[in-house]
Amino acid sequence: MRAAPGWYDGGMDTSLASPQPRRAVVERQTRETRIQAKVDLDGSGRYAIRTGVGFFDHMLEQLSRHSLIDIDLTAEGDLHIDAHHTVEDSGIALGRAIRDALGDRVGIVRYADATVPMDETLTRAAVDISGRPVLVWRVAFTQPRLGDMDTELFREWFHAFTQAAGITLHVETAYGANNHHIAESCFKALARALRAAVAVDPRRPDAVPSTKGSL
Repeated sequence: MRAAPGWYDGGMDTSLASPQPRRAVVERQTRETRIQAKVDLDGSGRYAIRTGVGFFDHMLEQLSRHSLIDIDLTAEGDLHIDAHHTVEDSGIALGRAIRDALGDRVGIVRYADATVPMDETLTRAAVDISGRPVLVWRVAFTQPRLGDMDTELFREWFHAFTQAAGITLHVETAYGANNHHIAESCFKALARALRAAVAVDPRRPDAVPSTKGSL
């Protein structure tokens, strides 16, 4: 497990929190997994990730660092079978935590997109914090595993996260050759898009960004 500076026993460092911090804690327990996810949307990209799947930890660390969302996630799953349940349920727990931290979504920017280059790879993510969960996934891998993680599980995580967070998310890798770069650019693109979408709009900080009046 690798942890960024600023994490302490018992929770997050709140010294940089906003006047009305947007935080949430979600616990999910099934016969297959036990997961706790803590988030602070107004953080600085601090993380403590422990899932037992090394490459997956690395991806979630990238998500935290580049979104500036503090993430503390601990997962215990049936890894003696495979990583599927751990990865999918981590997406559910983290998505719910972000949804809960957003609250009534007053003042958020809502829409954002980001295009991230990683060496020879280029990936774009577009986010709408809409309350309508939809994932469009146009990403292909050319090898079955990266480290200790099956590459087919990346889509499973993004789908679970999207459904639980209640967002519309489009992820597309325009081109790329290295599978590590493809996977990492997807998480970094999501991170940068989320960072912009969950931000408070200084021009309308007290308004829901919808003509419906709610999201």
